[in-house]
Amino acid sequence: MGFNDRGNSFRGGNRDSNRGSFRGGNSGPREMTKVTCSDCGVETEVPFKPTEGRPVYCRECLPNHRKF
Repeated sequence: MGFNDRGNSFRGGNRDSNRGSFRGGNSGPREMTKVTCSDCGVETEVPFKPTEGRPVYCRECLPNHRKF
């Protein structure tokens, strides 16, 4: 068995073990919640229920607050 043979069998097994682990999958339409952006004040919708006391941002303002 050569190096490439081992590599191919490992990748194939790894790919199969991750099948179906995506969160959310295709469970239908997301429930959207209307909110007001904490930065610019525009009304927008988000795919989650916001936590009280935490800011929520629109699509345009969110990148300004993400930590890399």
